[in-house]
Amino acid sequence: MDYMVVFITVPKEEEAVTIAKTLVEEKLAGCINIVKNIRSIYFWQGKIEDDSEVLMIVKTHSELFEELEKRVKSLHSYTVPEIIGIKIKKGSKDYLNWLSEVTK
Repeated sequence: MDYMVVFITVPKEEEAVTIAKTLVEEKLAGCINIVKNIRSIYFWQGKIEDDSEVLMIVKTHSELFEELEKRVKSLHSYTVPEIIGIKIKKGSKDYLNWLSEVTK
């Protein structure tokens, strides 16, 4: 089984908590870390933006990415949310076994 980490940014911690709880409850993710107070500088609608955001670090397996992406988009306040998945090349066997047990 292939595993991945998915990075998602949101504007507020409350939104991150709502999305995180939903993904874990629906078994689309095993664990989600919420990192507050990141600063994001990006180009949007013709200008450079400089915003405070919250980063979600989601652990899941690759087969769930499309379903996870769809669910995040249904809950997310951004028009184009950042949802970036990176495959895990190596990881603790015990942790990855646990991740398999707690996701779909």
